[in-house]
Amino acid sequence: MVVTTYEADLFERSRGRLEAIAYRLLGSAGDAEDAVQDAYLRWHAADRALIEVPEAWLTKVLTNLCLNQLTSARARRETYVGQWLPEPVLAGDPMLGPADTVEQRESVSIAMLTVMERLSPNERVVYVLREAFGHSHREIAAILEITESNCQQLYRRAKQHVGAEKARIEVDSAAARKVVEEFLAAVLSGDTEPLIRLLTADAVSIADGGSTVPARKTPVNGALAIARYLRDIFRSTPAKVAYVGGEPTFYAVEVNGDPAMLVEVAGRVYGIFALNATPEGVVAINIQVNPDKLERLARQWAASAPHQPLAGSW
Repeated sequence: MVVTTYEADLFERSRGRLEAIAYRLLGSAGDAEDAVQDAYLRWHAADRALIEVPEAWLTKVLTNLCLNQLTSARARRETYVGQWLPEPVLAGDPMLGPADTVEQRESVSIAMLTVMERLSPNERVVYVLREAFGHSHREIAAILEITESNCQQLYRRAKQHVGAEKARIEVDSAAARKVVEEFLAAVLSGDTEPLIRLLTADAVSIADGGSTVPARKTPVNGALAIARYLRDIFRSTPAKVAYVGGEPTFYAVEVNGDPAMLVEVAGRVYGIFALNATPEGVVAINIQVNPDKLERLARQWAASAPHQPLAGSW
């Protein structure tokens, strides 16, 4: 069916919200974009005269598409090379969606997106639509075609799974930059003590290189082990410089509400070190170097140039 200008505009006005939902459900900006595009194709093919509430219809179609992807994604992750982490998104990207409440901001953090991988697909849908987008249990039940009481049970179970996570520090740009500056100074010092002081005793570091970039295949646990691990990563050698393609430049950014260090080599984004900061210290360092998961971030980064690098180099 031919889409009128009004109907096309109606979908475009919903695109940002749909992408934000899909990103929280899938943990991948690329997959979220694909899901929203598939939703548009369904919108294009539908008899739109019969759709009473377009926003509700689009939300249901998108949710079902994401549910299908979540099921297949679980099978793919069983064969994923190394550790899997969500795709980081720079501050200001509309895919991060609403950020008016603590719950909305928390629902898109790297830590929460990682934890939500433990939820069943239906639990994840209920949690995201309820916490981040304020849908009622009745609305969510209609989307999933379940009873309202079943929806409430799914929500309680989801809350139990994610409720044990440590609260993050909410930081502004200046505070985030300071955290990253301290982190960079510590890892470049060649000494483990400065970094140990920034971390909690039970901190964990996870690196995701996919099948393209070599990265540690298991988490690093504990402040001392992480400090030694990062000291080795940031120790410059001619072979290391040759392998990555040049000397790195470091920048302070925010991804998914967390302070983060962006590493640029020869004008391209090489990696992101996202720091999960709590009042007790940094509890997690999530390192994303899989180039497939940095594509959208790299586009956003290039579009926002020029940037001011941090002091310090290999």
